[in-house]
Parts: sequence; structure tokens; C-alpha cells
Amino acid sequence: MSKVSGSPARKTRGLPWFVAVALLVVPIVEIYVLIQVGQVIGGWPTVALLLVESALGAWLIKREGRRAWNALRGATETGRMPGKELADAALLLVGGTLLLTPGFVTDVVGFFFVLPFTRPLARRALSAFLGRRIVAQLGGNPITGFMPGTYRPPTPDQAEAQRRRNDDVVQGEVIDPDTPPRPTP
Repeated sequence: MSKVSGSPARKTRGLPWFVAVALLVVPIVEIYVLIQVGQVIGGWPTVALLLVESALGAWLIKREGRRAWNALRGATETGRMPGKELADAALLLVGGTLLLTPGFVTDVVGFFFVLPFTRPLARRALSAFLGRRIVAQLGGNPITGFMPGTYRPPTPDQAEAQRRRNDDVVQGEVIDPDTPPRPTP
């Protein structure tokens, strides 16, 4: 490994393979679907349908974005961790981008991320995906999902051993010599 200005050289990685494949495959699929739809309903109706989908998507993003923003503000004002609200905001951002991209396939995925009744499914999928990535990055077991140092329910033998150890505990009170004794009733 070579050193550059006193620090070890980082191993750089390009785009993940699925992003590279998506950047190649998605435009080809979109063109194919556009041609097929255009052959069935005609060229101008296809363009009109794309414009209507984009307008509907923009309106939906504005409405759902306002709701997500209000939910995020409400969560932070009450001191609650805004995990769900941040996930919704991320899905709305990606979904809005896909809805404004011309094409029917990206619009279907964009609507799936944006519509309020399908977004919880997308949020669960996003959470599961990110959870697996985090476990893998931290060196945990991707099959069980447990990371080193996390809680695991004890086995019956472990629970019995813990009960035996608790029997050795002496209950008492710590007395600080600098504080006056408490009066007893």
C-alpha cells in the first residue's frame, strides 16, 4: 500500500454494479416501453400521457412533501427521533426525481415511492436494505443481523447461570463518610 502525504492510500471503489447496470438498462427499457405504448395509442397521446403523469407527479410531490415537512417539524418539536419522517423525505426526493424523468417505468417506481398508501412498503424495504448494509459495514453477521456487542436473548442455560450469579449479590447501601447519617424513623 502506498502512502500519500503521510496517510495510507484509500481503496476507491466506483459505482456499485447495480447502479452501473441500471444506468445502462433503464434508458433502454424506457425507450422500448415508449415505442410500444406509442404504437398502441399513437405518438401524440403518448406525449400527452407523459405530460399528464409529470404534472400529476409534481402536484403529488408538492402535497406529500408539505405533509412530510410538517411531520418532520412535529417530530423534532416534540423531541422524538424523526426516523420515519426522514425516510419518507428521502423516498419523496427519489420518487419525485423519478416522476419528473420522462418514461413510464420510472413513473411507476416514482409513484410507488410517493403515494401515501405504498410509501410504507417502500420505507420497510429501504429500512431492511439499509439495515443489512449497516450490519455488513460494522462487521456483523448479515444472516442473523446481530452486530458484536448487541443484545441477544439469553439461552435457558445462560439465564440459569445469570440467576445463580444474582444469588451471590449482597444487598446493601453505600455509605459516604463525608455525608452525615440519615435519621432512622
